Amino acid sequence: MFFKREDFGFNKEEMEILLKLNTPKKIQDFLNNEIEMNFEENGETCMSPRRVLRERKGHCMEGAMLAAAILRIHGEKPLVLDLEATKDDEDHVITVFKKNGKWGAIGKTNHYVLRYREPVYRDMRELVMTFFHEYFLNKNGKKTLRRYSNPIDLSRFDKYNWMTSEEDVWFVPQYLADCKHNEILTKKQIRELRLVDNIEIEAGKIVDKKDPKYDYKSLNEKQEPLNH
Repeated sequence: MFFKREDFGFNKEEMEILLKLNTPKKIQDFLNNEIEMNFEENGETCMSPRRVLRERKGHCMEGAMLAAAILRIHGEKPLVLDLEATKDDEDHVITVFKKNGKWGAIGKTNHYVLRYREPVYRDMRELVMTFFHEYFLNKNGKKTLRRYSNPIDLSRFDKYNWMTSEEDVWFVPQYLADCKHNEILTKKQIRELRLVDNIEIEAGKIVDKKDPKYDYKSLNEKQEPLNH
């Protein structure tokens, strides 16, 4: 079932772009190839899908909302999920979708991991755990993923105009931060975690674009967020 264009507030030109992105694979390719990484050089942002589409840049939260909006245009629920890390790392937000009874994910990231997941997973935990071993700190190899939210249907924010607002939509990440999260490890498991190998740390340094705010020469002393 397709929703009417006026239900979401996108204009004709925007819809021409979004209607072509009619599969999760096409949405992921669009995020990878057409949306630059938003390094927030002029301050933190949480742009709506319309603004991300116009500015052609976005970080993980912004990319997830754009992907969710596109899925909604094509008759799917706009579902996002928060991956919560330890306090010394950053959270990551993905868009989740279901195809042929299995779950997959779309993600915007500057790194080689935390990206697309094929729809082959039986449930949310199984999907989330595919991110676990690659979710670590470059400075010391500590694995940091600890919790995940249930899928959040962004249509709950329709009255706040989350898809086409010209203002930052901070109420979305705030809700994700405050909502219930599911633990993925016991305290004993956390104590027994092994650090990742040096070769994995080196691979974790691979990025699409270098953050102009970040001193890459200090990579061994200062952590670069894995998911931003």
